[in-house]
Amino acid sequence: MLDPLTRLRKALARQAVDRPPCICPGGMMNLVTRELMELSGHGWPAAHADPAAMAALAAAAHPAGCFENHGLPFCMTVEAEALGARVAMGDMGSEPRVTAYPLAGLDGWEDLPAFDPGSSRAGIVAEAVRRLARRDDGVPVIANLTGPLSLAGSLVEPMILYKALRRDPDRARAFIDRLSDHILAFGRTLLAAGADVVALSDPSGTGEILGPKLFAAYVLPAVNRIVRGLRQTRPQAGIIVHICGKMHTVFPLLSTIEADALSFDAVVSLKKARLHLPDTALMGNVSTFALESGRPEKVAALTRHSLTSGADIVAPACGMGNASPLANVRAMLATVRNHVPGAQDHARHPLA
Repeated sequence: MLDPLTRLRKALARQAVDRPPCICPGGMMNLVTRELMELSGHGWPAAHADPAAMAALAAAAHPAGCFENHGLPFCMTVEAEALGARVAMGDMGSEPRVTAYPLAGLDGWEDLPAFDPGSSRAGIVAEAVRRLARRDDGVPVIANLTGPLSLAGSLVEPMILYKALRRDPDRARAFIDRLSDHILAFGRTLLAAGADVVALSDPSGTGEILGPKLFAAYVLPAVNRIVRGLRQTRPQAGIIVHICGKMHTVFPLLSTIEADALSFDAVVSLKKARLHLPDTALMGNVSTFALESGRPEKVAALTRHSLTSGADIVAPACGMGNASPLANVRAMLATVRNHVPGAQDHARHPLA
Protein backbone atom coordinates (compact mmCIF):
# COMPACT_ATOMS: atom_id res chain seq x y z
CA MET A 1 0.00 0.00 0.00
CA LEU A 2 1.30 3.44 -0.95
CA ASP A 3 1.46 6.30 1.53
CA PRO A 4 -0.67 9.37 0.62
CA LEU A 5 2.26 11.47 -0.60
CA THR A 6 3.65 8.77 -2.88
CA ARG A 7 0.17 7.94 -4.17
CA LEU A 8 -0.56 11.57 -5.06
CA ARG A 9 2.82 12.06 -6.74
CA LYS A 10 2.29 8.97 -8.86
CA ALA A 11 -1.28 9.96 -9.74
CA LEU A 12 -0.15 13.41 -10.81
CA ALA A 13 2.45 11.76 -13.05
CA ARG A 14 -0.18 9.26 -14.30
CA GLN A 15 1.91 6.39 -13.03
CA ALA A 16 0.55 3.14 -11.59
CA VAL A 17 -1.14 3.47 -8.21
CA ASP A 18 -3.01 1.10 -5.90
CA ARG A 19 -6.06 3.39 -6.05
CA PRO A 20 -6.77 7.08 -6.72
CA PRO A 21 -5.97 9.63 -4.00
CA CYS A 22 -8.85 11.46 -2.30
CA ILE A 23 -7.88 15.06 -1.57
CA CYS A 24 -9.19 18.57 -1.06
CA PRO A 25 -6.42 21.06 -1.81
CA GLY A 26 -7.48 24.01 0.35
CA GLY A 27 -7.60 27.62 -0.81
CA MET A 28 -10.73 28.06 -2.91
CA MET A 29 -11.36 24.33 -2.40
CA ASN A 30 -11.28 24.77 1.37
CA LEU A 31 -11.10 21.49 3.29
CA VAL A 32 -12.20 22.84 6.69
CA THR A 33 -15.73 22.52 8.04
CA ARG A 34 -17.24 23.78 11.25
CA GLU A 35 -17.36 20.25 12.65
CA LEU A 36 -13.67 19.78 11.88
CA MET A 37 -12.86 23.02 13.69
CA GLU A 38 -14.79 21.86 16.73
CA LEU A 39 -13.09 18.46 16.59
CA SER A 40 -9.59 19.92 16.27
CA GLY A 41 -9.96 22.71 18.82
CA HIS A 42 -8.78 25.29 16.27
CA GLY A 43 -11.19 27.66 14.55
CA TRP A 44 -11.70 30.68 12.36
CA PRO A 45 -10.89 33.51 12.27
CA ALA A 46 -7.96 32.91 14.65
CA ALA A 47 -6.48 30.17 12.44
CA HIS A 48 -6.12 32.63 9.55
CA ALA A 49 -3.65 34.73 11.53
CA ASP A 50 -1.72 32.17 13.61
CA PRO A 51 0.66 29.81 11.77
CA ALA A 52 0.56 27.17 14.52
CA ALA A 53 -3.26 27.13 14.53
CA MET A 54 -3.39 27.19 10.72
CA ALA A 55 -1.05 24.22 10.46
CA ALA A 56 -2.90 22.27 13.16
CA LEU A 57 -6.29 22.89 11.55
CA ALA A 58 -5.03 21.98 8.07
CA ALA A 59 -3.56 18.77 9.48
CA ALA A 60 -6.80 17.79 11.23
CA ALA A 61 -8.58 16.58 8.08
CA HIS A 62 -6.40 13.51 7.53
CA PRO A 63 -6.69 11.82 10.95
CA ALA A 64 -10.41 12.69 10.95
CA GLY A 65 -10.87 10.42 7.93
CA CYS A 66 -11.70 13.24 5.53
CA PHE A 67 -8.89 13.78 3.02
CA GLU A 68 -5.42 12.46 2.28
CA ASN A 69 -3.62 15.77 2.38
CA HIS A 70 -2.92 18.91 4.36
CA GLY A 71 -4.14 22.02 2.52
CA LEU A 72 -3.84 25.73 3.23
CA PRO A 73 -4.69 28.58 3.39
CA PHE A 74 -8.47 28.33 3.80
CA CYS A 75 -9.55 31.14 1.46
CA MET A 76 -8.67 33.15 -1.66
CA THR A 77 -7.97 36.53 -0.07
CA VAL A 78 -4.31 36.33 0.98
CA GLU A 79 -2.83 37.81 -2.21
CA ALA A 80 -5.62 40.38 -2.63
CA GLU A 81 -5.18 41.67 0.92
CA ALA A 82 -1.43 42.04 0.38
CA LEU A 83 -2.17 44.15 -2.71
CA GLY A 84 -4.51 46.54 -0.92
CA ALA A 85 -7.96 44.93 -0.93
CA ARG A 86 -9.98 45.33 2.26
CA VAL A 87 -10.78 41.91 3.71
CA ALA A 88 -13.27 40.85 6.39
CA MET A 89 -11.87 37.83 8.18
CA GLY A 90 -15.23 36.11 8.72
CA ASP A 91 -16.09 33.82 11.62
CA MET A 92 -16.59 30.13 12.41
CA GLY A 93 -19.23 29.91 9.70
CA SER A 94 -17.75 32.04 6.94
CA GLU A 95 -14.45 32.42 5.11
CA PRO A 96 -12.59 35.72 4.66
CA ARG A 97 -13.97 37.85 1.83
CA VAL A 98 -13.03 41.02 -0.01
CA THR A 99 -15.21 43.93 1.12
CA ALA A 100 -13.60 46.80 -0.81
CA TYR A 101 -11.58 46.92 -4.04
CA PRO A 102 -8.43 49.05 -4.13
CA LEU A 103 -9.01 49.93 -7.80
CA ALA A 104 -11.97 51.60 -9.52
CA GLY A 105 -10.70 50.40 -12.91
CA LEU A 106 -7.44 49.40 -14.54
CA ASP A 107 -6.02 52.91 -14.25
CA GLY A 108 -3.58 53.07 -11.36
CA TRP A 109 -2.77 49.37 -10.99
CA GLU A 110 0.93 50.28 -11.24
CA ASP A 111 0.55 52.04 -7.86
CA LEU A 112 -0.69 49.00 -5.94
CA PRO A 113 1.43 48.15 -2.88
CA ALA A 114 4.51 46.05 -3.41
CA PHE A 115 3.77 42.39 -2.82
CA ASP A 116 6.01 40.78 -0.18
CA PRO A 117 5.37 37.01 -0.11
CA GLY A 118 7.14 36.64 3.23
CA SER A 119 5.23 39.22 5.25
CA SER A 120 1.74 39.75 6.65
CA ARG A 121 -0.73 36.91 6.07
CA ALA A 122 1.33 35.54 3.18
CA GLY A 123 4.18 35.04 5.63
CA ILE A 124 1.83 33.33 8.08
CA VAL A 125 0.81 30.85 5.38
CA ALA A 126 4.47 30.19 4.53
CA GLU A 127 5.29 29.51 8.18
CA ALA A 128 2.31 27.16 8.47
CA VAL A 129 3.60 25.27 5.42
CA ARG A 130 7.01 24.95 7.11
CA ARG A 131 5.39 23.51 10.21
CA LEU A 132 3.45 20.96 8.19
CA ALA A 133 6.48 20.02 6.10
CA ARG A 134 8.52 19.38 9.26
CA ARG A 135 5.99 16.72 10.30
CA ASP A 136 7.30 14.51 7.48
CA ASP A 137 4.26 12.28 8.01
CA GLY A 138 3.83 10.92 4.48
CA VAL A 139 0.83 13.19 3.89
CA PRO A 140 1.20 15.73 1.06
CA VAL A 141 1.27 19.42 1.93
CA ILE A 142 -0.74 21.31 -0.69
CA ALA A 143 -0.22 25.07 -0.85
CA ASN A 144 -2.80 27.15 -2.69
CA LEU A 145 -2.57 30.16 -4.97
CA THR A 146 -5.29 32.42 -6.33
CA GLY A 147 -5.37 32.41 -10.12
CA PRO A 148 -4.57 35.63 -12.03
CA LEU A 149 -8.08 36.42 -13.30
CA SER A 150 -9.58 35.75 -9.87
CA LEU A 151 -6.96 37.90 -8.16
CA ALA A 152 -7.68 40.69 -10.64
CA GLY A 153 -11.39 40.33 -9.81
CA SER A 154 -10.57 40.84 -6.12
CA LEU A 155 -8.80 44.12 -6.88
CA VAL A 156 -11.30 45.65 -9.32
CA GLU A 157 -15.01 44.97 -9.67
CA PRO A 158 -15.33 41.88 -11.91
CA MET A 159 -17.72 43.38 -14.47
CA ILE A 160 -15.37 46.33 -14.96
CA LEU A 161 -12.51 43.84 -15.34
CA TYR A 162 -14.32 41.69 -17.92
CA LYS A 163 -15.16 44.78 -19.99
CA ALA A 164 -11.54 45.94 -19.84
CA LEU A 165 -10.31 42.58 -21.14
CA ARG A 166 -12.17 43.39 -24.37
CA ARG A 167 -11.84 47.15 -24.59
CA ASP A 168 -8.31 47.75 -23.29
CA PRO A 169 -6.34 44.56 -23.99
CA ASP A 170 -2.86 46.08 -23.75
CA ARG A 171 -3.44 47.50 -20.27
CA ALA A 172 -5.31 44.38 -19.21
CA ARG A 173 -2.46 42.10 -20.28
CA ALA A 174 0.09 44.22 -18.45
CA PHE A 175 -2.07 44.10 -15.31
CA ILE A 176 -2.53 40.32 -15.51
CA ASP A 177 1.19 39.83 -16.18
CA ARG A 178 2.09 41.83 -13.05
CA LEU A 179 -0.37 39.84 -10.95
CA SER A 180 1.02 36.59 -12.36
CA ASP A 181 4.48 37.63 -11.20
CA HIS A 182 3.11 38.32 -7.68
CA ILE A 183 1.36 34.95 -7.60
CA LEU A 184 4.51 33.20 -8.78
CA ALA A 185 6.58 34.91 -6.09
CA PHE A 186 4.14 33.66 -3.45
CA GLY A 187 4.20 30.17 -4.94
CA ARG A 188 7.99 30.07 -4.91
CA THR A 189 7.96 31.08 -1.24
CA LEU A 190 5.53 28.27 -0.40
CA LEU A 191 7.61 25.72 -2.31
CA ALA A 192 10.74 26.88 -0.50
CA ALA A 193 8.83 26.41 2.77
CA GLY A 194 8.29 22.74 1.87
CA ALA A 195 5.01 22.42 -0.04
CA ASP A 196 4.81 19.17 -2.01
CA VAL A 197 2.08 20.34 -4.39
CA VAL A 198 0.77 23.73 -5.48
CA ALA A 199 -2.87 24.15 -6.45
CA LEU A 200 -3.78 27.20 -8.53
CA SER A 201 -7.50 27.99 -8.55
CA ASP A 202 -8.93 30.53 -10.99
CA PRO A 203 -12.74 30.41 -10.83
CA SER A 204 -13.03 33.80 -12.55
CA GLY A 205 -10.97 32.48 -15.47
CA THR A 206 -13.71 30.13 -16.59
CA GLY A 207 -14.26 29.61 -20.29
CA GLU A 208 -17.99 29.72 -19.56
CA ILE A 209 -17.75 33.49 -19.02
CA LEU A 210 -14.72 34.42 -21.10
CA GLY A 211 -15.27 32.26 -24.17
CA PRO A 212 -12.44 30.69 -26.18
CA LYS A 213 -10.90 33.91 -27.49
CA LEU A 214 -10.42 35.65 -24.14
CA PHE A 215 -9.54 32.36 -22.42
CA ALA A 216 -6.72 31.88 -24.92
CA ALA A 217 -5.62 35.50 -24.70
CA TYR A 218 -5.50 35.85 -20.90
CA VAL A 219 -5.92 32.63 -18.91
CA LEU A 220 -3.61 30.30 -20.83
CA PRO A 221 -0.53 32.55 -20.98
CA ALA A 222 -0.92 33.73 -17.38
CA VAL A 223 -1.44 30.27 -15.91
CA ASN A 224 1.43 28.78 -17.91
CA ARG A 225 3.68 31.68 -16.91
CA ILE A 226 3.07 30.71 -13.28
CA VAL A 227 3.34 26.95 -13.86
CA ARG A 228 6.68 27.29 -15.66
CA GLY A 229 8.07 29.47 -12.90
CA LEU A 230 6.99 26.97 -10.24
CA ARG A 231 8.63 24.12 -12.15
CA GLN A 232 11.89 26.04 -12.38
CA THR A 233 11.76 26.56 -8.62
CA ARG A 234 11.06 22.93 -7.65
CA PRO A 235 10.81 20.53 -10.59
CA GLN A 236 9.58 17.60 -8.45
CA ALA A 237 6.59 19.51 -7.03
CA GLY A 238 3.14 18.64 -8.37
CA ILE A 239 0.96 21.35 -9.89
CA ILE A 240 -2.85 21.31 -10.03
CA VAL A 241 -4.99 23.89 -11.83
CA HIS A 242 -8.70 24.28 -11.05
CA ILE A 243 -11.06 26.34 -13.20
CA CYS A 244 -14.77 26.51 -12.43
CA GLY A 245 -17.83 26.25 -14.64
CA LYS A 246 -18.67 24.59 -17.92
CA MET A 247 -15.56 24.06 -20.02
CA HIS A 248 -16.89 22.55 -23.25
CA THR A 249 -16.25 25.73 -25.25
CA VAL A 250 -12.55 25.65 -24.34
CA PHE A 251 -11.90 21.88 -24.21
CA PRO A 252 -9.61 22.03 -27.27
CA LEU A 253 -7.44 24.63 -25.48
CA LEU A 254 -7.02 22.84 -22.17
CA SER A 255 -4.27 20.52 -23.36
CA THR A 256 -1.96 23.54 -23.59
CA ILE A 257 -2.15 24.12 -19.82
CA GLU A 258 1.16 22.76 -18.53
CA ALA A 259 -0.01 21.58 -15.10
CA ASP A 260 0.13 17.96 -13.96
CA ALA A 261 -3.60 17.82 -13.22
CA LEU A 262 -6.72 19.75 -14.13
CA SER A 263 -9.54 19.93 -11.60
CA PHE A 264 -13.12 20.31 -12.80
CA ASP A 265 -16.49 21.45 -11.54
CA ALA A 266 -19.39 19.01 -11.17
CA VAL A 267 -20.97 20.25 -14.42
CA VAL A 268 -18.02 18.91 -16.44
CA SER A 269 -18.07 15.39 -17.84
CA LEU A 270 -14.76 13.75 -16.98
CA LYS A 271 -15.29 11.28 -19.82
CA LYS A 272 -15.52 14.15 -22.31
CA ALA A 273 -12.58 15.91 -20.66
CA ARG A 274 -10.46 12.78 -21.13
CA LEU A 275 -11.05 12.88 -24.88
CA HIS A 276 -9.25 16.22 -25.00
CA LEU A 277 -6.71 15.50 -22.24
CA PRO A 278 -5.29 12.03 -22.84
CA ASP A 279 -2.04 12.74 -20.98
CA THR A 280 -3.21 14.97 -18.12
CA ALA A 281 -4.36 13.73 -14.72
CA LEU A 282 -8.05 14.53 -14.16
CA MET A 283 -9.24 15.58 -10.73
CA GLY A 284 -12.75 15.87 -9.34
CA ASN A 285 -15.57 16.21 -9.27
CA VAL A 286 -17.92 15.29 -6.43
CA SER A 287 -20.74 17.81 -6.06
CA THR A 288 -20.17 20.23 -3.20
CA PHE A 289 -23.94 20.79 -3.06
CA ALA A 290 -24.35 17.09 -2.24
CA LEU A 291 -21.49 17.26 0.25
CA GLU A 292 -23.24 20.03 2.15
CA SER A 293 -26.92 19.16 1.70
CA GLY A 294 -27.10 15.50 0.69
CA ARG A 295 -26.70 12.25 2.59
CA PRO A 296 -23.60 10.01 2.81
CA GLU A 297 -25.19 7.49 0.41
CA LYS A 298 -25.59 10.20 -2.24
CA VAL A 299 -22.01 11.36 -1.76
CA ALA A 300 -20.81 7.77 -2.07
CA ALA A 301 -22.75 7.32 -5.33
CA LEU A 302 -21.30 10.52 -6.78
CA THR A 303 -17.82 9.47 -5.72
CA ARG A 304 -18.23 6.14 -7.49
CA HIS A 305 -19.40 8.03 -10.57
CA SER A 306 -16.22 10.15 -10.53
CA LEU A 307 -14.13 7.00 -10.21
CA THR A 308 -15.82 5.18 -13.08
CA SER A 309 -15.79 8.34 -15.22
CA GLY A 310 -12.01 8.46 -15.17
CA ALA A 311 -10.92 10.55 -12.18
CA ASP A 312 -7.23 10.01 -11.47
CA ILE A 313 -7.69 11.99 -8.26
CA VAL A 314 -11.01 12.22 -6.42
CA ALA A 315 -11.86 15.61 -4.91
CA PRO A 316 -14.76 17.98 -4.27
CA ALA A 317 -15.85 19.72 -7.44
CA CYS A 318 -15.41 23.23 -6.08
CA GLY A 319 -15.36 25.11 -2.78
CA MET A 320 -16.82 22.93 -0.03
CA GLY A 321 -19.41 24.56 2.22
CA ASN A 322 -18.36 25.15 5.80
CA ALA A 323 -21.54 23.43 7.02
CA SER A 324 -20.80 20.17 5.18
CA PRO A 325 -21.28 17.31 7.67
CA LEU A 326 -18.21 15.23 8.46
CA ALA A 327 -20.26 12.11 7.71
CA ASN A 328 -20.63 13.29 4.11
CA VAL A 329 -17.00 14.25 3.75
CA ARG A 330 -15.86 10.93 5.20
CA ALA A 331 -18.10 9.09 2.74
CA MET A 332 -15.85 10.26 -0.12
CA LEU A 333 -12.66 8.76 1.28
CA ALA A 334 -14.38 5.62 2.48
CA THR A 335 -15.84 5.04 -0.99
CA VAL A 336 -12.47 5.52 -2.67
CA ARG A 337 -10.81 3.12 -0.24
CA ASN A 338 -13.51 0.49 -0.79
CA HIS A 339 -13.82 0.93 -4.54
CA VAL A 340 -13.42 -2.28 -6.54
CA PRO A 341 -11.88 -1.23 -9.87
CA GLY A 342 -13.45 -2.34 -13.11
CA ALA A 343 -11.69 -2.97 -16.39
CA GLN A 344 -11.55 0.74 -17.20
CA ASP A 345 -10.05 1.51 -13.80
CA HIS A 346 -7.42 -1.20 -14.24
CA ALA A 347 -6.35 0.45 -17.47
CA ARG A 348 -5.64 3.64 -15.54
CA HIS A 349 -4.46 2.10 -12.28
CA PRO A 350 -2.69 -1.16 -13.17
CA LEU A 351 -1.57 -1.88 -9.60
CA ALA A 352 -5.14 -1.90 -8.32
